[in-house]
Amino acid sequence: MSSQIAGVLQLLALISALALAHRPLGDYMAEVYSSGKHYRPERWVYRVIGADPAAEMRWPAYLRAVLAFSVVSVLFLYLMQRVQGSLPGSLGFSSIDPDQAFNTAVSFVANTNWQSYYGEQAMGHVVQTGGLAVQNFVSAAAGMAVAVALVRGFSRSRTGELGNFWTDLVRGTVRILLPISVIGAVVLVACGAIQNFSGIHQVGQFMGGTQEWNGGAVASQEAIKELGTNGGGYFNANSAHPFENPNPLSNLFEIFLILLIPFALTRTFGRMVGSSKQGYAILGAMAVIWVGFTVLMMWTEFAHRGPAFEMAGGAMEGKETRFGVAGSSLFAVATTLTSTGAVNSFHSSYTGFGGGITMLGMQLGEIAPGGVGSGLYGMLIMAVIAVFVAGLMVGRTPEYLGKKIGTRQIKLAACYLLVTPALVLGFTAVAVALPTPAESMTNTGAHGFSEILYAYTSGANNNGSAFAGLDADTPWFNTTIGIAMALGRFLPMVFVLALAGSLAEQQPVPTTAGTLRTDKPLYAGLLVGTVVTVTGLTYFPALALGPLAEGLAS
Repeated sequence: MSSQIAGVLQLLALISALALAHRPLGDYMAEVYSSGKHYRPERWVYRVIGADPAAEMRWPAYLRAVLAFSVVSVLFLYLMQRVQGSLPGSLGFSSIDPDQAFNTAVSFVANTNWQSYYGEQAMGHVVQTGGLAVQNFVSAAAGMAVAVALVRGFSRSRTGELGNFWTDLVRGTVRILLPISVIGAVVLVACGAIQNFSGIHQVGQFMGGTQEWNGGAVASQEAIKELGTNGGGYFNANSAHPFENPNPLSNLFEIFLILLIPFALTRTFGRMVGSSKQGYAILGAMAVIWVGFTVLMMWTEFAHRGPAFEMAGGAMEGKETRFGVAGSSLFAVATTLTSTGAVNSFHSSYTGFGGGITMLGMQLGEIAPGGVGSGLYGMLIMAVIAVFVAGLMVGRTPEYLGKKIGTRQIKLAACYLLVTPALVLGFTAVAVALPTPAESMTNTGAHGFSEILYAYTSGANNNGSAFAGLDADTPWFNTTIGIAMALGRFLPMVFVLALAGSLAEQQPVPTTAGTLRTDKPLYAGLLVGTVVTVTGLTYFPALALGPLAEGLAS
């Protein structure tokens, strides 16, 4: 069997598995966020934190709860790293430096999981499991909560109430992420991933010297790392490491975990707004972009240019032989079209166009299907923009799901869209202009520019993957990427929740013959076109200086 056919079969198997899980999981999550019942363990949590689970919140209160929880989480994780040397189970590792501790704390709380450190050489068991893994759960649950709040904004009328953040956070963690992660961890252990709390031990000889590795609760962290679209690896090699991702079966399963909840949330959206067809329209737009990017990436990396590529069966530089071009391409597209950031290959070693595809996937806003929660609310923002564009073309006031898209709504949507490009392009321009940041580049020219552009694209879009050529463990990059991650995560949430509040206050307008049907393939196509056009106009000049220039020159 050729590598290309194997890649097609993997893609078809993945699509089949996602299709089977889509309806039951989507319906289950809709029930979770609509139920009035509180389980006993959940009531214990509410009692400890002093929250009233029955109290509804307007958007400013919901936002304050999100920000307060996130600030406390950043401080807690920062302090854990700073005192690591005094904690049990530290494996002899010292405390983390202030700039790196700040970067890592913001990274994991913002669901980015950008890592400028070697996990197996810096973090002990307590910080890994009690700090980083915990944030993998709650940061994902916070993103889902904000998405659900926006959906309630569309489904409710003549009220500004969007639910209760603490209820949404706890339910997302306890009822959705935790049980699926347990099952996922068991599957990964069965595939060969490790799960222990052993110390540093010798595993063999390597180039004439001793090679040592530490163990850890890897399978359990790997499961939530992928399921929650987090991406932070227990080891520096991330999902390319055999302890995290042992074989092609585990590789395909991890891709499935990455895409599972973001795609299923479209079904949840359809159920909560009372129209499954609306959810299918969003799903269709996401699926078209994802499949298109996957096919394009495989074609780019399988293209044979020269005898070396022909003998290897494709562009194998930077890729694990146990995954090959197909498994690596599938993973790369899944992780950059979501906010996961996990890698099973090194994106810096991809072809010029292949590296550009990974960047473009993040620059779309990671909405196909996007991060857990963030992908859905990002695509719904684009849906609002799409109906606005359609309204301009036909001269009608735009409507979406029975809600008028007026001046206030379109301003909030526009502000959402402008945040990450401003952060990415602004920080990239400054970093390239200053002498010190440029010294961190491994390469010069177009590829060196791509290293910096990729780093800020990854940080501001809360992805967390790296181009693997930039020395980002410097005070400049730790600080500026940390700022980009924080602003890229929480500023958009301000506009999302403000939009949700304004929509919930409206009285639905009746559907007429002139109303744009947003549950039809025509609208899904318009939505895809809007996403591609907005991104292209925003990032094309920067891409032309980096991956496009490199790809055309090769």
